[in-house]
Amino acid sequence: MDFGFSDEQELFRRTIREGLSAHLTPRLREIEENREIPREAIREMAKMGLLGITVSEEFGGMHADFVTSTIAAEEIGRADITLATAVYFLLEAGWGYIFDKYGQQEAKAEVLPHVTSGEYFLGVASTEPSGGSDVAGEKTLARRVGDKYVVNGEKMYISGVGEAHRYGGGFLLFTKTNPELGHKGMTIIYTPVRDTPGVSVSLIRNMGREGISTGIITLREAELPLKYRVGEENSGFYYAMEGFNNARILVSAATIGAAQRVLEMGVDYIKNREVFGQKLSKFQGVQFQLAEHYAKLEAARALVYKAAWMTDEYYRSGRFSRSEVVKSVSAVKWLGPTFAFDAIRDVATWFGAYGYSKDSLIEASVRGAFSYLMGAEGALNVMKQLLAREILGRDYA
Repeated sequence: MDFGFSDEQELFRRTIREGLSAHLTPRLREIEENREIPREAIREMAKMGLLGITVSEEFGGMHADFVTSTIAAEEIGRADITLATAVYFLLEAGWGYIFDKYGQQEAKAEVLPHVTSGEYFLGVASTEPSGGSDVAGEKTLARRVGDKYVVNGEKMYISGVGEAHRYGGGFLLFTKTNPELGHKGMTIIYTPVRDTPGVSVSLIRNMGREGISTGIITLREAELPLKYRVGEENSGFYYAMEGFNNARILVSAATIGAAQRVLEMGVDYIKNREVFGQKLSKFQGVQFQLAEHYAKLEAARALVYKAAWMTDEYYRSGRFSRSEVVKSVSAVKWLGPTFAFDAIRDVATWFGAYGYSKDSLIEASVRGAFSYLMGAEGALNVMKQLLAREILGRDYA
């Protein structure tokens, strides 16, 4: 058993950590204040091969495996503790993989090179006003008319709406093409939001991750060419579940990376801060919190890389079953954001009033990490339900 990374992966980690430290981390306050990731930072990430990292080299990607992509997600979380940039990255990596794997050649050639170059944004449009976890119960409808789909529906709390509308790109939109079939009647269609008649967007302001927009996509008789269909008609549910599995690994890695960095910031602080005549690090209450969070983050980090490795093995050789992968991914999507938020919250209390102020950026990390407890590629209770179902078997859950 080897818990190490290859020489190439270690070099990749060092290289992107240096690049992100130079081009992303110094701009965190700018990201928070302007509520946007600077285009210069996006272009630098593209030069490092981070955007659409899982996409084929044919379209400008690295065709990276999920262990390598997880390294990138962890480092981006470390570099941007607000977790805004992590959202940008993980959507393009997790869902770019699905578009590249199942999309039609003409559509991929039209869109993906612009994604990997940093020009376009690519995301996923799943959640609706009625909720997000019940993917099979979504109500957006697409009917086939000649060589087009005509789509009607509404998507809410969609990350990257503003970026796609301003700069170009779009979303893998979940629709029903045969509602009578339930989840077996779902189809995924790539939907550009700029200059597409019948598609309009509006913004919602969140409490955290303000560097990337969140919004609503409304579709009224929107016409989308058949070439934008991803995979087979009425098979979209299965592609969606695959995409969620992939993205959940990256979510967990990013939150763990941010929490580890915040914990390091906290350690530096308690070693130097004096209260009641001694260093804050001397107090047992703080020591116990530090020890607990370090151990929990190490455990979650090991599990996230195991899930990434199992996913790679599943794709390469079928060594693991889909059920085994789902168990591992669901466990880490539950534990990773939970442990990360707990650590970031407690470190903020070490800093006292400063940790609560906008000057520290730690409060931005608290707000950003909290979003992953609310949902973001799968609500925590849904992860527990998925995990229990795979352990018990579907006949008993």
